Amino acid sequence: MIETNRNKSVSEGPLHGIKVIDFTIVMAGPMCTRALADAGADVIKIESPAGDIVRHRAPIRACGSTYFAAMNCGKRSIILDLTTEEGKSTARELIATADILVENFRPGVMQRLGLDYEQLRELNPRLIYCSISGFGQSGPLSQAAAYAPVIHASSGYDLAYMGYQSDSEKPPNNGIFLADVLGSAHGFAAVLLALFDRERTGLGQSIDLSLLDCVLGSLIYEVQSAQFPSDKPRQVYQPVRSSDGFVMVAAVTPKNMATLFDIVGYPEGKTDPRFSTVAAKEENWAALLQIIERWTILRPAAECESTFMAAGVPCSRYRTVAEAIKDPHIQERKVLEQIGENDPFFVVNQSYKLSRSKMIARSRVPALGEHTDEILKEISH
Repeated sequence: MIETNRNKSVSEGPLHGIKVIDFTIVMAGPMCTRALADAGADVIKIESPAGDIVRHRAPIRACGSTYFAAMNCGKRSIILDLTTEEGKSTARELIATADILVENFRPGVMQRLGLDYEQLRELNPRLIYCSISGFGQSGPLSQAAAYAPVIHASSGYDLAYMGYQSDSEKPPNNGIFLADVLGSAHGFAAVLLALFDRERTGLGQSIDLSLLDCVLGSLIYEVQSAQFPSDKPRQVYQPVRSSDGFVMVAAVTPKNMATLFDIVGYPEGKTDPRFSTVAAKEENWAALLQIIERWTILRPAAECESTFMAAGVPCSRYRTVAEAIKDPHIQERKVLEQIGENDPFFVVNQSYKLSRSKMIARSRVPALGEHTDEILKEISH
């Protein structure tokens, strides 16, 4: 039940009092449940005796994997062997009093364990049961194994991305797992919707979340273009060279364009028919980039950025992640949170800030099975 005490401390978070049973591993599921923990929910991570495989992924420090910590801080960990009747029985005891369950096994695994929604809804009618999988719980591919790189390929994302590169001969390498990040955010939103609905109806429900659906949903222009293809090239934003690197300039509006032409010393661009309409600008995009680059290549990226931004033209120099996390803007907005008691490091907070409720990465990073005895005592009372 969501607490309605108006006087409770904001540090407890908007989901204080909500109990989450977390059957997730790797990234999409753990990031979803970490968001719930950031909001103050009591997230109990169910782990096998071997633990989540990400516990062994670099970077490794004295406290363990910081990669694991970034996705699992703020949770409690209990070891349950779900191959045994005792383990499954304990899981059911935990679920009986839970508000939310999140799992990201391949479809069918939880059913074989006797822990699928249809069986658990009888045990706990208020349970919100979120299943995150590569291809969803239904459809011809539902049983197929999938990780984010497979979804990037399957959804059309990789070939769409390749199509925007002028010099690519093969699809891009994968290192940033967009499908997992999108899946975690969509999962968090879906759980909150179901929680809101439960406040009205008193009933839980199941959530079927497909990473494929999430990525396809991000291809907004591409889905329309696939249905209504055109011979005209699409305007693609490209980096332009500076004297010491690259900058991205995105002058979208007519006002932006007029200001840009003044800055780069081409005021006649404001009446140049090549750039007078959206269609004309798209047809002459390469020429526009050349005009911009003739100016930027003579100046450092930082100067280009500050000049354009001061005039209201969207622009950024290219930063490494190491540079970005040290940026004064990031520091002032408290985008990063220091966690880890004896070996501190930073993780990224949620991307939104509530004016009254606290959403923050919790410092606790659970050791494998650290809270097993504590949690077992709670359900025995």
